[in-house]
Amino acid sequence: MEYRRLGSAGLKVSALGLGTNNFGERMDERTSVGIVHAALDAGINFIDTANRYGNGHSEEFIGKALKGRRWQGLIGTKFGRNAGKGPNDAGGSRQHIMKAIEDSLRRLDTDYIDLYQMHVADPETPIEETLRALDDLIRQGKVRYIGCSGFRAWELCEALWTARALSLNSFVSVQPPYNLLEREIEEDLVPLCRRYNVGIIPYHPLAAGFLTGKYREGKPIPPGTRFALTPRHNHFFSEKNFSRLAKLERFTQERRHSVAELALAWLFANPQMSTVIAGASTPEQITANLRALEWKLTEEELGEIEEILKAKSD
Repeated sequence: MEYRRLGSAGLKVSALGLGTNNFGERMDERTSVGIVHAALDAGINFIDTANRYGNGHSEEFIGKALKGRRWQGLIGTKFGRNAGKGPNDAGGSRQHIMKAIEDSLRRLDTDYIDLYQMHVADPETPIEETLRALDDLIRQGKVRYIGCSGFRAWELCEALWTARALSLNSFVSVQPPYNLLEREIEEDLVPLCRRYNVGIIPYHPLAAGFLTGKYREGKPIPPGTRFALTPRHNHFFSEKNFSRLAKLERFTQERRHSVAELALAWLFANPQMSTVIAGASTPEQITANLRALEWKLTEEELGEIEEILKAKSD
């Protein structure tokens, strides 16, 4: 397993991380625990979750899986999205953060969280209030490092400079959507992270499953898949993307790989990606994801991929 530093932090995380947003939703406790154990056995140490995933069951299952193995896993969980019906059950206020951390610690059955991430930006709460609360959690020993998710470049920049001006602990990582088909962050977020050494943890590395090849143009969406359950991801279904997919499939078949492996290998080739979180529904899927780490794309191959992505639809 390859390990990389998480931004400016001294923490080293596995290049391949484990995403667990399906735990407690499409996957029961036994299956979830088995997948975490398979990941740990393979050298994966970063496990990404959130207090909302599976209505809290994701954290619970991870806590059970790490019983007796806590030292092997780095838990990255999140706060900020609606976790209840009360007026303070979301956002970046001190009130919400202090309650959310205790709830997550209880579900995870641990006394500290390795990476505590703000799930989304909160336009109603001053970032100073959020950072002071998170800084307190670090000083209390309940949190080791802090990060954010879904922040735009200017929002992350504001947070970094606020922390610097007030001598507070700062975000060491950011989670944006990033894959072969979604590359908007390359315009401003990536340069910002490069300049201030913020680790990037891309989510949706397989474009929510589109890059697995299980979806075909003009064919019904398979029942039970993410696109069937969450139609908001259907923006990937376009003539341009299906054309790209076909060309990428030819590219990978010539090299005896899959498009899914290519999608992960392409991200691994970028040193700014601290860890790439990929979900798994079976231990075998973890093994398949690990194969992408073995594929070291050459400069020539990266150039060929770029031409495919830029080409107009046939």
